[in-house]
Amino acid sequence: MTLGNTLLITAAVTVVAVVATFGIARARKRYDTVDTFWGLGFAVVALAAFPFGDGPLALRLVVLVLTVVWGGRLSLHLHLRNHKLPEDPRYARMRQEPLRIFVRVYLFQGLVLYFVSLPAQFAMYGTGFGVLGWLGVVVWLIGFGFETIGDEQLRRFKADPASKGKVLDTGLWRYTRHPNYFGDACVWWGLYLLACSTWPGALTILSPIAMTFTLARGTGKPMLEKGMAKTRPAYAHYVERTSGFFPLPPKKVTPR
Repeated sequence: MTLGNTLLITAAVTVVAVVATFGIARARKRYDTVDTFWGLGFAVVALAAFPFGDGPLALRLVVLVLTVVWGGRLSLHLHLRNHKLPEDPRYARMRQEPLRIFVRVYLFQGLVLYFVSLPAQFAMYGTGFGVLGWLGVVVWLIGFGFETIGDEQLRRFKADPASKGKVLDTGLWRYTRHPNYFGDACVWWGLYLLACSTWPGALTILSPIAMTFTLARGTGKPMLEKGMAKTRPAYAHYVERTSGFFPLPPKKVTPR
């Protein structure tokens, strides 16, 4: 099957998955179900594209496994985190407007998901690993490690009553204020490199750029830090000495 036909199939699968997730959210009466869907959606798209690709089986299997492992872990992490908490106020405010939340949240997230997943889809039509492919696996492993370890360090920090009102500045969080976001971006740069065995795959570079921009400048880091600055007085000093995204040694800053 041609790449164009596969892209049409995965687009249809994405729409069906979005609609199904919205139905589940309505039944659960929790619109934050879309957060759980985020990672699983990428896994579903990769699974849909896998049987139609004409690239080497080893390459397609690696891309599939990397995408499913990343998406499955992220979805499980977000589900375990969210189900213990009240629904996100952003979703709760739109509870009485189901059409609005379907279009502005669910369909929009499905569109972003589909666009970001293009490297994984194009990689299914690659010609092999090569130097860039192996480099992509290394970058993915670094990203997955940062995201997984960062999330676990944050989970333990929040679970400790002594951490209330404090700022996590140890472990990976000593070198970047967002190790999980940095790791997320690396995962998709790694998958992009796996797609670069062909020129069409290399042209999907806007997908990891979009993911990185969203995490570093869009709805990721800026929104989170705005809330942190209001609730944790020590956060301003943490920002002064700690890299905002890319891991770097902390700066030496004299506390005010």
